[in-house]
Amino acid sequence: MTSPVDVLTEVECWAVLRRQELGRLAFRHGDGLQITPVNFAVAGDHVVFRTGDGGKFSDLVQNPEVAFEVDATVGEVAESVVCRGVVVELTGEQALMTDQLRLRPWVASHKTHVMAIRVREITGRRFHLTKPWSHIRPV
Repeated sequence: MTSPVDVLTEVECWAVLRRQELGRLAFRHGDGLQITPVNFAVAGDHVVFRTGDGGKFSDLVQNPEVAFEVDATVGEVAESVVCRGVVVELTGEQALMTDQLRLRPWVASHKTHVMAIRVREITGRRFHLTKPWSHIRPV
């Protein structure tokens, strides 16, 4: 029997990220941690997203160390990828180039800051699901 969990290669991890549009950003917020969903795109070895003025932007400027996570499930297989790195604001030409990415706001809010996570570490797992409860149907 094969293992129910496979470790993804770095190339496989980036492929998972490129197939997704929504992930979770973990960052310092005051004395604690905050996790928030963000829509994103991949540019090279960077995870790019937009944010508006406000708390999240201020927190990221003050504490740029972040983690980013994406999950995907297709049939009986789930994949999870976690990135760790430093977030920087893109400006000028770099920010304009992100218009070529699949990076559009999901909600009608003003997001003036283009941010990029410089990924220092990326890991991932593929889970072969058994779902022994799947035969149970809700009433």
